[in-house]
Amino acid sequence: MSADDSAVLRVAGRPVARYVTRPELPARLSPRPYLHPVTTLAGTAVTELSPADHAHHLGVGVAVPDVEGFNFWGGRTYVRDRGPTELDNHGSQRHTSYQLRDPDGFVEELRWGAAPGELLRERRTVAATGLTDRAWALDLTFSLTNVTSAPLSLGSPATNGRPGAAYGGFFWRARKEETAPDVFTAGAEGETEVHGRRADWLALAGSTWTLVFAGATEPTRRDPWFVRTAEYPGVGSSLAHDARLPVPPGETVVRRVVTVVADGRLGRDEAAALVRKAVSV
Repeated sequence: MSADDSAVLRVAGRPVARYVTRPELPARLSPRPYLHPVTTLAGTAVTELSPADHAHHLGVGVAVPDVEGFNFWGGRTYVRDRGPTELDNHGSQRHTSYQLRDPDGFVEELRWGAAPGELLRERRTVAATGLTDRAWALDLTFSLTNVTSAPLSLGSPATNGRPGAAYGGFFWRARKEETAPDVFTAGAEGETEVHGRRADWLALAGSTWTLVFAGATEPTRRDPWFVRTAEYPGVGSSLAHDARLPVPPGETVVRRVVTVVADGRLGRDEAAALVRKAVSV
């Protein structure tokens, strides 16, 4: 690994991702650590950082648009009966320490703070594992603990009145190409069929690469997927899909998503087999 401001993840000695721990970003982007670039084993980048269409999309990370009214996603806030609104309500995630640092992963402590002070404390575990000569897996677990003396809740634009916009939690902004990527699960295909639905795994296939996302715990699998392909390529989880997610004082929310990063365009059988291998390693 390199200096304190970033860490390089490697698979069999090959760099596959850079983790930026202390990015210098404007407040309205909700500054937070992120993974970018993430690449396939052949070196194809499969993430984007601050693209023109959504400057607050930062590679791969954890982002929540509404933590008790504070924006840890970046950009505008969806306000009921008003729509997307510029508010001075942005929070930030601050890297405080590494509990473990190895070439293939790390365990990190973060503090989520906004105007009132620290709201959440996070432990994030990230690991890179080789699967085949064409695929590797990124294993990301985050644990969010309410460190205040009052109840907190996590929300989304959907819970604030915008249908179909239940983003918040793990989020991967993928590489934008001339043609929108294909998206499919074991039993469905296309953005309209997979967005907002639960599935054990979900694949996003670009021109020469495929990402296969899998919830690796039962609570994670209960979260529906947030999917965009036509407007931009992005996949995330929905911590607050139908209702706000309560986090009482001292309680912790834990989610784990394993993502297969593969060269080439995978079919259903290949995607399913690699996910099984990735979750079991």
